[in-house]
Amino acid sequence: MRYLESRKNLTGSACGLVGLALTFAGVAGPYWPVVVAGLYGAGALIAPPERPVLPDFPDPSAQLEELREDFGRLREYLGGVELPPAAAGRLTELTELLTALLDPGWVAEVLAQDPEGMHALSRAVRQDIPEAVDTFVRTRWWTRLTPGTEPPERHLERQLTLLYEEADRLAVALREVEARRQESHTRYLEDRGRSQ
Repeated sequence: MRYLESRKNLTGSACGLVGLALTFAGVAGPYWPVVVAGLYGAGALIAPPERPVLPDFPDPSAQLEELREDFGRLREYLGGVELPPAAAGRLTELTELLTALLDPGWVAEVLAQDPEGMHALSRAVRQDIPEAVDTFVRTRWWTRLTPGTEPPERHLERQLTLLYEEADRLAVALREVEARRQESHTRYLEDRGRSQ
């Protein structure tokens, strides 16, 4: 079935029809089947190559749903980790911001259309936050044995602060996109009202 719709078959058929037209005009003579078949074959050979099939990319909303599930698993993990009060507060602020970004609604709709924002959020949820917390958990006991080193709590607080700032910049950018969208729609409605 695919060959019937292919460019080779369509071009060959068009050339075969030219052969039939030559036959009815009396040019092909008794060798008309060879002429028609030869023109079909020549047309199939000179046909342009088939276009490659477009890749099937995942739906952005499906990616967002997977990220929500991963964030739920991350929150379960974070619920079982003991953190110092300052780092725990910073982590709470960060998870609240990420929850707001991932909740269904206009933010998620705008986020799903922003590949860079999705990548940044995905990296924070799947890599940066778990790695920062896990590194703290693994190193906090060893650093207490070596006096004079900076405590891992401070590193964790700084890392969480940087991650919060990155997520906050993403939230600000998404708000600006939505504001521009609203302004554009308002201008459209105003222009439509003026034209009527």
